[in-house]
Amino acid sequence: MEALSAVFTIDGIWLLVIGASIAGLVRGFSGFGTAMVYLPLAGQVIPPFEALTTMIIMDMFGPIPIVPRALRDGHPRDVLRLGMGMVVTLPLGVLLLSVIAAEVFRYGVSFVSLALLGLLVAGVRYNKPLKNHMMFAAGGLAGFLGGSVGLAGPPVIMLYMASPHPAEVIRANTLLFLILADISMIVVFQIGGHLVVSAIFTGIILVVPYLLANLAGAAIFKPGRERVYRTVAYLIIAVSALSGLPLFD
Repeated sequence: MEALSAVFTIDGIWLLVIGASIAGLVRGFSGFGTAMVYLPLAGQVIPPFEALTTMIIMDMFGPIPIVPRALRDGHPRDVLRLGMGMVVTLPLGVLLLSVIAAEVFRYGVSFVSLALLGLLVAGVRYNKPLKNHMMFAAGGLAGFLGGSVGLAGPPVIMLYMASPHPAEVIRANTLLFLILADISMIVVFQIGGHLVVSAIFTGIILVVPYLLANLAGAAIFKPGRERVYRTVAYLIIAVSALSGLPLFD
């Protein structure tokens, strides 16, 4: 009960709720963006491992209603290849996170998010079929970044959004990979003794606004409006990443 009551004493809990809601909306219509929207905000309120734990818990449950659609639209075998690369490097990223300062974590989250955003806005494209070795490499980089700054998505998002795949495939594969990444991170956190009980309860509470926002985002998703969704997602990610920089405290 102490762990549960501690949730309601968090100074800035409202910022976590807002972050979860906006992240859920973006995730629902784009298939990505949870970490890039939520972590810069959460990092201003709670320590790194707790911020990651709350994100992982809500992110594991929030997209569940749209998983069947993602399995139909996506390529699950490619997701498994990405996962194989991820599990190799994830523990190394978690080890790095355990020795860096919270301020460094916040800079890392914001800079990686802004770097990805810059590449996406620049319109980087890869117009050939994605090779298996590219999947493994992207998964490996995703595992390291996921463990160190909580951003497993950017390498995979960059790979897919620079590919010739249609919007629904990109959205589905990214969503499925991020769920796989969440499950893997929970396991590694547990093994390393980094799970905080109060953060788990916080994540469970945030599932409600995150889930509702996911459903709303999925409801408004229309493949023909891909450019609009990307533009909105980019703007939200930019604002969140900039707000998370310690320079603005």
